Amino acid sequence: MPHANLTTTDTPPPGQSRYGWLAGTLRSRILQGEWAPGDAIPPEAVLAKTCGVALGTMRQALSLLVSEGLLERRHGKGTFVTSGLGGASMMRFFRFRTSGELQATPRSHILSRQVRLASEDEAEGLALPPGSSVLALARLRSVGEQPCLLESIVLPLPLFAALADSDTRHWDDLLYPMFQRVCGVVIHRAQDQLSFTQLNAAQAQQLQLATGHPCARVHRQAFDLSNQCVELRITLGDAFSFEYTAQVR
Repeated sequence: MPHANLTTTDTPPPGQSRYGWLAGTLRSRILQGEWAPGDAIPPEAVLAKTCGVALGTMRQALSLLVSEGLLERRHGKGTFVTSGLGGASMMRFFRFRTSGELQATPRSHILSRQVRLASEDEAEGLALPPGSSVLALARLRSVGEQPCLLESIVLPLPLFAALADSDTRHWDDLLYPMFQRVCGVVIHRAQDQLSFTQLNAAQAQQLQLATGHPCARVHRQAFDLSNQCVELRITLGDAFSFEYTAQVR
């Protein structure tokens, strides 16, 4: 889509750097869909000429968007709009084996789906006004025939309205690529908080474990390209299958 060129007469608001202001302009163009997730943006020199700024200023602006995770540089290929999370990242916490082999992507089964009012905590987490509606999902993920993860997922409406009536039997095993394809929502980043608890009777039955069995609990907030929280998720899994690795330097 066409955009008016920036010129050297354009100036940022007082107190804002020119490259920061330029980064904001480019960010808006990305969020408006000029470059889709996974697309390469024009070369730095082309963008600098088009926007009427010095090459160094453009490089600073792009570096800022890279540091935010909105853009990613690929050596020898250029700079691309981030494609978002693929959806399997929860498996970095849990390890399950089938026939002695690691299985990266569990199968997914939607246990329940409900349109309801957001709780006070959900509205706050999703930055929704009181009385807003959400789509609440319960999902079981399995490796082979063995249940491994039990999830509670809350999504804001009307953003995810396309999922409210669709046939869950045809949903993808990975939700984030489906969010992008069906709802146009790109999950850009996620923040996970880890804790440990015990399974209640209903949870234990779904995971085929004993009531009171120790479990790892992952509370996730997932954010779109505009840095808006668009998913709240709680994942429960067998604590004895939990594995966490961190590098401290």
